[in-house]
Amino acid sequence: MYLEIITPDKKIFEGEVDSATFPGSKGSFQVLNNHAALVSSLTKGKVSYRINKEISDLIVTGGVVEVLNNKITLLAEDVEQ
Repeated sequence: MYLEIITPDKKIFEGEVDSATFPGSKGSFQVLNNHAALVSSLTKGKVSYRINKEISDLIVTGGVVEVLNNKITLLAEDVEQ
């Protein structure tokens, strides 16, 4: 599935990932391939994504994530790497 991480200033990441975990406002959640469509607000916390066996992490200060047709779009307020 395809992940895009964007802030108001720049694109942080885009590419194929195996899974992604987000700090949802109602609790952390993971997205895998063929996940149901969703839109969720995010709180400050860790976003993780896995490509093969390598896991990358970053901290978002909040934002919104949309999952639709194996594409994840994360609109982050700001990212601390």
